[in-house]
Amino acid sequence: MYLVSVADLRSGMQKSWPTLACSSGTGVAFWTHEWEKHGTCSESTLDQHGYFQAALDLKKQVNLLQALTNAGINPDGGSYSLSSIKSAIQEAVGFTPWIECNTDTSRNSQLYQIYLCVDTSGKNLIDCPVFPKGKCDSEIEFPSF
Repeated sequence: MYLVSVADLRSGMQKSWPTLACSSGTGVAFWTHEWEKHGTCSESTLDQHGYFQAALDLKKQVNLLQALTNAGINPDGGSYSLSSIKSAIQEAVGFTPWIECNTDTSRNSQLYQIYLCVDTSGKNLIDCPVFPKGKCDSEIEFPSF
């Protein structure tokens, strides 16, 4: 079965695993558990299904790997400037991302995660504010995966 939306996913899970996936009968308990387990900020009044659907819709609009490879930035273990990575993403999506790095055993700064930020509706991209962790050097490695 090919599922294309959160509603399809929920429906498919209710049919295949009614007690496992949707013990509440609506799936809200399941999605609330998933939301909180993965560390996202949950509010009791927020409709988790809508949030996940909005995230999937944004993912369809944004292809980060394609944006980077179009700019000649490839997951090949090479080093690239942080500014060129940010610029490539900003040019592709129209908003400034937040880039998080980690440090390998040789103390090299490596690309770890790319964050695209959304407004309070969860449906529109915005420029990301500066975050205090995961600071990157000016040159970072894009490891192969």
